This record gives sequence, C-alpha cells and structure tokens, in this order.
Amino acid sequence: MLTQSPAATGLLPQVTQARNAGMPLDLDWVASVEANTSAIERRAATLPGRRSVKKDWQAAWLLKAISLIDLTTLSGDDTPGRVQRLCAKARQPVAPSILEKLGMPYLTTGAVCVYHEMVETAVRALEGTSIPVAAVSTGFPAGLSPFRLRIMEIGESVRAGAREIDIVISRRHVLTGDWQALYDEMAEMRAACGEAHVKAILATGELGTLRNVARASLICMMAGADFIKTSTGKEGVNATLPVSLTMVRAIRDYVARTGFRVGYKPAGGIAKAKDALVYLALMKDELGHPWLQPDLFRFGASSLLGDIERQLEHHLTGHYSAGHRHAMG
Repeated sequence: MLTQSPAATGLLPQVTQARNAGMPLDLDWVASVEANTSAIERRAATLPGRRSVKKDWQAAWLLKAISLIDLTTLSGDDTPGRVQRLCAKARQPVAPSILEKLGMPYLTTGAVCVYHEMVETAVRALEGTSIPVAAVSTGFPAGLSPFRLRIMEIGESVRAGAREIDIVISRRHVLTGDWQALYDEMAEMRAACGEAHVKAILATGELGTLRNVARASLICMMAGADFIKTSTGKEGVNATLPVSLTMVRAIRDYVARTGFRVGYKPAGGIAKAKDALVYLALMKDELGHPWLQPDLFRFGASSLLGDIERQLEHHLTGHYSAGHRHAMG
C-alpha cells in the first residue's frame, strides 16, 4: 500500500479563486520588466538536483502529475476513433490494478486537448465525467489567419462544448514591441471565449529573448488570460526550464500586484516522468501548493503519460513494461 501525502496526491480540497479579470495596460510596468538570462539559466540548471523523491513519495508525485496532464492529440491525421480512444485513456489513465495497489480509487487526466474540429467528438466521449475539453484555436499553430476568422474559430469551439481555449498570440507584436496590439488582441480573444477559460500560447521558442517572454507573459495576464502557456508543441524549441522560470516569476509578480492567480502550462518536449517531477518541484518552490492543482497548472503532453505508467509499474513490480502496453490512442 502506498503511503500517501495528501498534498502530493491531490486529495486536499482544490483552491477556489476568482477568475483573472485582467487590468488596464500598464506600459510603465511592462517597460520595467527585465530578464537576467545568465542568472535565470544558472538557477534553471540547479532545478533537476534540488528535489529528489524516491519510492512511495515518487509514486505519489507521479500520480499527481497524471491529474495535471492535458492529454493531447494535434495531428493532421486525427480521426474520431483516435480521439475517442484518447478520451477513454483520459478517463482511465492507469490500469485499475495498479491504482488499487497504490491506494488510489479514482484518477483522471486534467483535460483532453484537440483541434476544434474534434471538440464535439471529445465532448461526447467524456460525457458523465468532469474532464474538460480544451480546443486549440485562433489559427493554431502559426496564428496568422485573418483576425476575424480567429475570433470566429473561438466561437465555434465554445459552441461545440470546449470549456478551455488554447489561443496563439501574434508573435510579430512581441518581436516589434507593439504591446498595445498584443493587449488588444488578447483582450478580444478573452472576450470571445466567454465562460471558457483561455490559455495564451506564447510560442516562446520564437520570441527571441527571455525579456520578450517575460513582457509577453505580463501583457497576456493584463488582458485577462487564465493561463499562460509556453508553446504549441510545433516549434523547434518548446518548453524549457529557463523559459518556465521566467514565466512563473511573471505570474508571481502579477499575483502580488493584482491578487489574481494565473495558471501555467508548459507544453512540448516534456516526455519523461523525471521531467514532470522537476516541473512540479519548480511550481512548488516558486508559487506554492495552489499551483499543484489542475485549475492552475497543466502539462501539455501525450507521451508523458506512457512513461509515468511504466515508472509506476516498475515501482510495484521492479520491472519495466514494454512501451506498446501504454499506447495513448
């Protein structure tokens, strides 16, 4: 039987909070934001060695990580059948026999993330659960379709039942320093989402500098983003620890200034259980326990779940199972 920590396994009550209402654009605050790249990289390099959990405690943290995954399929060859299988995996991410041995009666992923064309399929497949469907929208992944079409796409996804919308910002606004344009774009997208929560994808691998990442993070939060997210997963460079440290500290500053908590979602390149543990340690160290719940932290991933399953099975049996036993879809 797994000796569980309530904090680590997510059995504590979820933190309730007011949704980020945003604030007027404060260009003085934006201009004051800097990023010491060498210091950030040095701090990020220490993160993998700062926290080490083993045996039962590691298993508990890996179960926590599963509850924070946005289980994702964003391929050009997605079919209704693939999405239905992915949703079945979200409902039962770990074999019941393993959960029973670990003392966990029930566990799901945090959400299922799909292209908006597949939203209705996912919503039907998840009926009877509390698992939300997240839709990537606004001309994902490049975000270069006409603006009115991007806004219409948000509306289509919301009407189809998406409860979360992952939008992509126009990178050119960041690269040219047009913060007013970025703020206005984000605010209009936030309004189009209505009751659906909005995750702003910064595509950090294309923003040039960590200072741009910090300033873009702040602008999106000012305009009402519920989450800020690193990447589409389609860029050459996706989630990294220096970028994550930059973004979570922007969140910390925003919370201190406004009182509104904003979520964080690293996406792309997080495929190993050991990487998930590093990100969980980062969130706990920098933002605290509230950011270890699905309403404030998600992994954008698919293959991550398979590796976590293998680690859990190894924890119980001492043997690693074949990867094909843990297919996602």
